[in-house]
Amino acid sequence: MSIRPGSRKYLFDQTSGPHRQFHRFAECAEKMGKREKKQRHQRHPRREASHYLDEENEGGFSSDCFSGAAPPPSLSDEEPEELEEDEETLGNDQTPASSSAGILSKFQLYQQSVQSPKGDITYLQKFFLMYVGGRHPLHLQEDFCGTALLSAEWLRTDPRRTSIGLDLDLEALDWCMENNVSKIGADGYSRISLFHGNVLQPQEAKLVNFEPAESIKNLNLNPCDNEDSALQEKSPESVATKSVQINWEQLPSRDIICAFNYSCCCLHSRKDLVLYFRHVLGALSKRGGIFVMDLYGGTSSEQKLRLQRKFPNFTYTWEQAEFDIIERKTRISLHFYLQKQQKKIRNAFSYSWRLWSLPEIKDCLEEAGFKFVHFWLREMPDVEENRSTVGFGAGRDVKYEEVESFQQQDAWNAYIVGVTK
Repeated sequence: MSIRPGSRKYLFDQTSGPHRQFHRFAECAEKMGKREKKQRHQRHPRREASHYLDEENEGGFSSDCFSGAAPPPSLSDEEPEELEEDEETLGNDQTPASSSAGILSKFQLYQQSVQSPKGDITYLQKFFLMYVGGRHPLHLQEDFCGTALLSAEWLRTDPRRTSIGLDLDLEALDWCMENNVSKIGADGYSRISLFHGNVLQPQEAKLVNFEPAESIKNLNLNPCDNEDSALQEKSPESVATKSVQINWEQLPSRDIICAFNYSCCCLHSRKDLVLYFRHVLGALSKRGGIFVMDLYGGTSSEQKLRLQRKFPNFTYTWEQAEFDIIERKTRISLHFYLQKQQKKIRNAFSYSWRLWSLPEIKDCLEEAGFKFVHFWLREMPDVEENRSTVGFGAGRDVKYEEVESFQQQDAWNAYIVGVTK
């Protein structure tokens, strides 16, 4: 998976690196502060389910993934064990969704190894004030949000803020409600709206309602009456969700819309990319708004790679398949090795990507109607020189800079900012 700006961690450096309906409680700010301090090590190391246009899945390849992928980890000469299928290996369909059995959820592993929402939010605020200004951004939409970690963190930064998350993976959205939103504070559920649907058809997305399990114990739900439904049974200690249709246009205009973790690579055709950007433009505030996405590239991004990063309790492996230079497509697979349990989670997430170029993204944004497009880039550590890394690795503090030209490197990460006016 390669890199991701702002705050996720491009596997080599790996820092690349988503609302209302309820009343706020006075003690929210205090609770939020205490929980944030307590959970900081868990949230620190953006996002999550791409069933989008995955033609290659016709052969039966499992595509249980977030919208977007993780930035690649660093190469390591010493791998814990080969992630081969055996009795110790949890395949994609066996990956635990919760840690009730003592095994970290694949969503927890993803968040800890890939995402760093505070860094992303810092850049989002900076871009908004630079290119729009005149007010502070309050309303965020996170497309391809997965577990909506970024959206949840956005709510922590200001009690007036709201967020919208949109993703195809209902399991990830449900996990977010139970594990991310629940830690925000008393009014968390009132300020976030999670939608189950396709970014290419946002009007058809369904709002995911949250209901405490106490009131619906032992109730089996079929949330969306479609094949994407992942919630068939919930334990009494869990939560239950159901999806309802809502008028998308009734939602408040967004100040910022983002698509991180290289999620736009899940859209394989120019037609779909332009269509998505038009939906984004229509949802942004008429007073001025920005769309921010990330992208990676470099000579190392167009070759077969297997990169690895070690964390205290697990090892994260990012695997890139052969790169097709005609279609500019590859497959990214994320694997985890849990050291304490000696368990391997192979293909925890897998994505079929088209690696877009910066000029292509710019042309599509302008065709969709964006007035200005800005590039913020940073060079990433060289793959060959960064073979053994622990945690988030070197290069994490390298800042992004706005550029009009940038010479090709072994690896780079970019924020692309589309401005409405």
